[in-house]
Amino acid sequence: MLIVPEREIADLMTREAAFEAVEKVFAAMASGDAYNFPVIREAIGHEDALYGFKGGFDRAGLTLGLKAGGYWPNNLEKRGLINHQSTVFLFDPDTGKAAAMVGGNLLTALRTAAASSVSIRHLARQDAKVLGMIGAGHQAKFQMRAALEQRDFQKAIGWNLHPEMLSNLQEVADEAGIPFEAVELDGMTEADVIISITSSFDAILKADQVSPGTHIACMGTDTKGKQEVDPQLLVRADVFTDEVAQSVTLGEAQHAVAQGLISETDISQLGAVINGSNPGRVSDEQITLFDGTGVGLQDLAVASAVVDLAVQQGVAIEVDF
Repeated sequence: MLIVPEREIADLMTREAAFEAVEKVFAAMASGDAYNFPVIREAIGHEDALYGFKGGFDRAGLTLGLKAGGYWPNNLEKRGLINHQSTVFLFDPDTGKAAAMVGGNLLTALRTAAASSVSIRHLARQDAKVLGMIGAGHQAKFQMRAALEQRDFQKAIGWNLHPEMLSNLQEVADEAGIPFEAVELDGMTEADVIISITSSFDAILKADQVSPGTHIACMGTDTKGKQEVDPQLLVRADVFTDEVAQSVTLGEAQHAVAQGLISETDISQLGAVINGSNPGRVSDEQITLFDGTGVGLQDLAVASAVVDLAVQQGVAIEVDF
């Protein structure tokens, strides 16, 4: 079995490689060549932690495995560790034997950012100039860096419940050489693309705070009960997702579906847009919304890619198992 420790990931996996891996697996899902297993996600009753498993099988890429991990909200304050902790396990699909164990913390951040970035590539208006960010935590910096590579953005705006954290977004804007402005939520009407990346359980962005033609990537809702936007926004928008079954049960669409505002059939796979079987954006006035629930196949795709790179560069650890 090969082991790729967390400490090696930063030197192996790039945003470009993560984007390519996620885009390919979304396309494979839409064509029926890959599927996710049901998600297990539980509050364990210790340290306020959420823990679970996401897995799947990609027949096209012959990738089988799971990610185990979750969210420990006290880690940063108590231990100086990031709150999200995970490990990816890959198995040989021909034999079932354990093939690799890969540090999943940075990979999770990169694949989550890649997913919203893929949605921007395929759904945002080509002339998008203003990027809006809702949320300014650890993951927001990854999201913003990846998003800025997809369009010729001239400005970024941001809102966060704790305004002092907006310096994270200012830092990324400074790196990119574009101005950044802190705004109230009503100011999000200026944005052509909006990324929400919070751990909220209450709607933050209202339907009337989004302008026609905007693309929204909702990336924080991955658990039953979480919510980032007004369900009426999903009525106004054409809704796309990574996995429809997750979207309606633990993604942003869970609330609009539960209230009878939209149905499962109103939600399309982003992979179908990538494959060309769904036209995606058809007008400059159309609002598009990507419900990024985070599927196991994303984790497996980036982990498989990083194992190959680790072997090529001689940093994979081989053990008898």
